[in-house]
Amino acid sequence: MDLSWYLYPLFFFAGLLAGFINTLAGNGSVFTLSLLLFSGMPAGLANGTNRVGALVQCIVSIATFRNSNQFKPLLKNSAVLMIPAFIGAVIGANSAINIPDETLTKVIGYLMIFMLGIVLLKPKRWLIETVSRENNKSVLNYLIFFAIGWYAGFIQMGMGVLFLAALVLVSKYSLIHANMIKIMISFAILFPALLIYIYNNQVDWQPAIALALGQGLGAWIATKFALENKNASIWVRRILIVMILLAIIKLFNLYTYFI
Repeated sequence: MDLSWYLYPLFFFAGLLAGFINTLAGNGSVFTLSLLLFSGMPAGLANGTNRVGALVQCIVSIATFRNSNQFKPLLKNSAVLMIPAFIGAVIGANSAINIPDETLTKVIGYLMIFMLGIVLLKPKRWLIETVSRENNKSVLNYLIFFAIGWYAGFIQMGMGVLFLAALVLVSKYSLIHANMIKIMISFAILFPALLIYIYNNQVDWQPAIALALGQGLGAWIATKFALENKNASIWVRRILIVMILLAIIKLFNLYTYFI
């Protein structure tokens, strides 16, 4: 697909912003997907193209986080949840290929409204320290992560919010630990999903690379911030609320009431 040259710097900066926000919270795809659609790219192609940068940001964040003494225990805990999420993602990616764009938009929109309610209710539940490392071995957790994996393969946008909610509210991890586990699981499910989109010619590589460069840099900055800032959990929750609100405004075209 031929795109104007000026779009590529915009792709990079949108990727930078998305990489930072996705690493700390989620819904950074609001920026990248919006720009891809603005460029005239069909929604299905934009959905696949957007996943290249998402995968790169996971790789960069994991590589940066490896130097932390928390890395190995959190990697071990995330491995238990990767399998159901991986299976769900493969099924979800195959499901999304033939789903109408209008249906995708409605699914994401109503899910974001639900998630906003969860984040706003009982804010202290989002600022706890890690309680147990055994809760993630329950049948409930396996089912939840299979469902989120399916959703991630199906759409991707907003999956970070869902992973954080499950890890904090069900598995009882701190928001920072949940973030790191979220990133490792995201890598495991984004890779096979991306292969399916590539196989179905649903990736435009030039804008994908521009986005990936920005998202990689944004992920590096965000990971350093999370590791070095003692108030990171508070900021992560604030960013999460803002991004969910922006997603709802965009998906339901609420901005038209203010224009």
